[in-house]
Amino acid sequence: MSSTSPVLQPVTIGDLALKNRIVMAPLTRSRSSSQGVPPVFAGDYYAQRASAGLIITEATNISPQGVGYALTPGIWSDAQVEAWTQVVKTVHANDGRIFMQLWHTGRISHPDVQPNHQLPVSASAIKPTGQAFTETGMKDHVTPRALETDEIPGIVEDYRKAAANAKRAGFDGVEVHSANNYLLEQFIRDSTNKRTDQYGGSVENRLRFPLAVVRAVLDVWGGGARVGIRISPATTMPGETPLDSDTQGTYGAYVDELSKLGLLYVHVIEGITQQSRGSDDVDFHNLRDRFKGAFIDNNNLTLDLATKRLAAGEADLFSFGRAYIANPDLVDRLRSGAPLADAPKAYWYGGGATGYSDWPGMSGTVVIKKG
Repeated sequence: MSSTSPVLQPVTIGDLALKNRIVMAPLTRSRSSSQGVPPVFAGDYYAQRASAGLIITEATNISPQGVGYALTPGIWSDAQVEAWTQVVKTVHANDGRIFMQLWHTGRISHPDVQPNHQLPVSASAIKPTGQAFTETGMKDHVTPRALETDEIPGIVEDYRKAAANAKRAGFDGVEVHSANNYLLEQFIRDSTNKRTDQYGGSVENRLRFPLAVVRAVLDVWGGGARVGIRISPATTMPGETPLDSDTQGTYGAYVDELSKLGLLYVHVIEGITQQSRGSDDVDFHNLRDRFKGAFIDNNNLTLDLATKRLAAGEADLFSFGRAYIANPDLVDRLRSGAPLADAPKAYWYGGGATGYSDWPGMSGTVVIKKG
């Protein structure tokens, strides 16, 4: 049965005209070189999915220090910019719109993926649970090094340079990754930030660094018309629950400040990624009401749920992640009611074009124009 949902109709957000309200969420796929250069076939992968209203790239490292996983792309070198430029050209040749997500993993890393095998950095020297993906396999996380106060402005400048490089590559905009317990969130949360300088303690202090990053990116892009941010107020890490003494207070203050800066959108993981929607600690409706720009809902969505949320005024755009791995023509499948293909987890991370840019559409190979 064909769907006429308004979620699948054109919309303009800010000055950005989109074909529909479906967003391809960032998906780490670990297909880049050890130097963080995306492969040639990344252009095919993204262009095959250009029927989305907006594509947000896989998380992209702003600097060598920002790397947390093997074979993830960067945006600090000329070779990386050149490779991304071709990706963008191919997406644009297929009438797509694409933003780059800017990423620093902080403590969610390992010396094996850091320059000179140095320790990862964070707000404070608190070891995360879990393991890091390295080129020689999974390895336990280590205790990070707390950043010195005078190092933090340099990381803000790394974000500024990354934002400028993304602009040089031709992207339609950028998204600041401030979710999933990576560096910016490590400063925001009082479980991972035990600092006693101007970047720790009060909510105002803990937001100081993330907001400085956002302002730097806005400076590069000439305002908020093409800048968004991703947050995950309810995210958890095993052994660190709760992550905040006052999650709603912290994120309410953060969203208030982000709204004042005039960002195009806030991209919110509602609930816990790959798990349940909702949270006892977070009032997502309140966060939506506090933000003046567009609100992108993410996490375990269906077209029916997105349609209901749009009708209720609870969100403006709706991002799908895992569904895009095996369904390059996801929008057409949603429109026609066709079943969705499922990608085995073995294809999610690492490897070449297989399980990445070779998924068929409903009618066979997804034909794209080369950029």
